[in-house]
Amino acid sequence: MLDIYAGDTALKTIRENGFSPDLFRTFLGASGGPKWFVLYGLDKYLFGDFFKDKQQPLNLIGSSAGAFRTACFAQNDPLAALERLAKNYSETVYSDDAQPAEITTKARVLLDTVFGVSGAAEIMNNKVFKAHFIVAKCNGFVASENKLIQGLGLVMSLLRNTISRSLIKGQYERFVFQNETSQLSLHDPDNILTTRLAFTDNNIKKALLASGAIPMVMQGIKDIDDCPPGMYRDGGIVDYHFDFEIKNEGLTLYPHFTSTLKAGWFDKKLSRNVRAKHYDKTVLICPSHQFIDSLPYGKIPDRTDFTKMTPEQRLDYWQQVFVQSEQLAQEFTQFYQSQNISQIKSINALLA
Repeated sequence: MLDIYAGDTALKTIRENGFSPDLFRTFLGASGGPKWFVLYGLDKYLFGDFFKDKQQPLNLIGSSAGAFRTACFAQNDPLAALERLAKNYSETVYSDDAQPAEITTKARVLLDTVFGVSGAAEIMNNKVFKAHFIVAKCNGFVASENKLIQGLGLVMSLLRNTISRSLIKGQYERFVFQNETSQLSLHDPDNILTTRLAFTDNNIKKALLASGAIPMVMQGIKDIDDCPPGMYRDGGIVDYHFDFEIKNEGLTLYPHFTSTLKAGWFDKKLSRNVRAKHYDKTVLICPSHQFIDSLPYGKIPDRTDFTKMTPEQRLDYWQQVFVQSEQLAQEFTQFYQSQNISQIKSINALLA
């Protein structure tokens, strides 16, 4: 039910030291909307048990839905926060032909639900689980709220990215909102400008909302406090599944809903994969094809479920995915307890 892949250095380290939470210094959470529901059971195990007693800092890096997950993991009761996120997100119902204003309003409700009364302070003060929200600052046409202008900008991005990912750097900048004690260091060979900003009381909620602000679907978040003025949108635009070098020590754990990795939003339909060298110290955990085939409709959830299914059908389907996601947690637990290192496959074949 579960596939586990590792880069060369990660696999060598695990063979020498065994598989343990102490090996990991970074955790990745990708974009993908409700696709993350398939990881719900695994997320609960990882932050309710596996990492529960961790003393060394763990950098939690997320974009879009992944940022919302990291916001849960960095709270004092990560399981309660994760449950609030899953419940509110899955039970949200939109009107037919919902417009960006309605979707944004309901995203703000989700945001408040995830943070609860003291979540923001807990995230900012957590010295072990250090959250990082990736946001895309948009320049030029893609900064417009006019759908025609914004759409034209997105088409330009698509064409430029098809030639080379580095060509979108004039339209987008990467902003990383982070715990003020973070020592995270990233290197992006595509030279997308990266700015790191510490969380403040004024920017943490807006930063998380911006990280999930899907172009053409939600309103962008303009002029975030304690941040350069401008329009901020979904972090997945630049970092959908991540393609940068993480320079800090230790390994990276990456629970993901698929074994296919694409750098940014505009890479989804391209054959271009992420760079294998960026995953040399990464352990990728994902549901197998067998597991996905066992789900209702033979697929993982996605945003089209909102429009292709009735609310009742969608909720029944997603609730079943939550239940079946526990199988991934069980299999990962068995792997960890048995230390069956031979189960780990090389990640290089995936990224060739």
